[in-house]
Parts: sequence; C-alpha cells; structure tokens
Amino acid sequence: MSAPVTVGVSLKTYFGNTQAREWLTTIADRAASHPAVTSGAVQLFIIPTYLQIPDALTAFAGSRVRVGAQDVSQFEPGPYTGEVTAAELAEIGVTVAEIGHAERRRLLGDTDDVVTAKTRTALAHGITPVLCIGETDQATDAAATAITQLHDSLADAPAGPVIVAYEPVWAIGAPEPAPVEHISAVTTALRNELDTMPERDGSAVIYGGSAGPGLLTELGDAVDGLFLGRFAHNPDNLLAVLDEASTLAGKTRA
Repeated sequence: MSAPVTVGVSLKTYFGNTQAREWLTTIADRAASHPAVTSGAVQLFIIPTYLQIPDALTAFAGSRVRVGAQDVSQFEPGPYTGEVTAAELAEIGVTVAEIGHAERRRLLGDTDDVVTAKTRTALAHGITPVLCIGETDQATDAAATAITQLHDSLADAPAGPVIVAYEPVWAIGAPEPAPVEHISAVTTALRNELDTMPERDGSAVIYGGSAGPGLLTELGDAVDGLFLGRFAHNPDNLLAVLDEASTLAGKTRA
C-alpha cells in the first residue's frame, strides 16, 4: 500500500479566533512553504475549530496543505439542528475530518455506531476520515483492539483512503508518548491490516498521543507520520517535525 508521510495538527479548542488566525498565518508562511510540503513528499493537514475553518482555507489557499474539521455529522443535510454535514464541509473545501476521538467518545457520547456512521458519510462526500483508534487500558492487547476498532469504523463504508491515527487513550495529554516499541507494534499491525483492503489504497497510519519533535525519528518507518496536538502550538515544533518527516520521506519513499 502506497502511503505518504503525513503530519497533522488538531488545534482542539485551545485558541480563540484571533489567536488561531495569527497561528494560521504563521504556519502558512513557514510550514506551507517547507520544501517537503511544497514538493508533496510530506502531506500536512491542519484541523482548527469549525469557526476557524474559513480562515484556514484562506491562509492555505494555493498550497498543498489540507484543511480539516474536528468532527462531522453522521447525517446528510436535513432537520438536524446544530450539526455540520459532510456535504457542506466538502462544499467549502474541507478534505479531512477527525472522527472518533477519545474525548468525543468519553464526553459527548460518540459510540462505535456513531463513529461508523460518520465514517461512511465522510467517505461518501470525498472527505478523508482521520480515524482515531486506541485502547483505554495499557494492559489491553493493543494491536487486536486497534484492528477491531478499524474494522468497526469502516463497516460498509464507501471505498477511499483513510488516515488512521493511533492514539492510545492513556497517552493523550500525558507528559510522554507511548513507548516506541509499543507504538511500532500497533502501527505495524494496523498497516498490515490495511494492506489487505484494496479499497483503502493510499491510506496512512500515523501516531498521536503526546507526540512531538524527535518521536518520528525514533519510530522511523514503523509509522507514516504523526498527529500533533499541543506541541504544535509552537510553530518551531511543527517545523522540526516536518524536517523529520522530510528525512523519513527521503529514506523510505525514494
């Protein structure tokens, strides 16, 4: 399966609108012009809040940077007050959507069935799901749990690539990421599983969960990239990860 080196950032709701606009402008000036991004060797996606998406689309217009949403409705357009549909997101230029994050599962009631429905709807409208997958307990068979979640999320979904973000729940917001050996075992299992799905050609497996500079170098080709959170609030950290991704692309995608 051919997969790009992929780096993503979710801003969650840390930034207000003005702060987000300033950050997006900085990233557009620095990260969007990174040689690995402009050449296509590294795929960068940015996921701000819904209200920040128009500013992101403006900031990255004409670049290779993809803009995403932190969630997507499971419903098609209709009488669903407060929902944001995949159809409307696709219409304005959103090309990726984060689905199934542990916080939404824990705080907002996103069940496995809801995650599956959101995945189907996103793919039906040409939006690449960023499927957040990961075990809650360190004692769990992480690889088996991740593969089960992958199949559940993709049940009866239309063909198309996905970005699988392996995020062990116990590592989200922790001082350090999960151990390299642990990450490598699970991401390798996920990639091998995706390789059995021709309808998912072009998919990527990335790691999130307290990910930051230095981790991608340690992981090497065990992953296709990283999914960053708070560490990317400092643009220098994001640039450092892009440098690592560029090196990885040169070694494994040549």
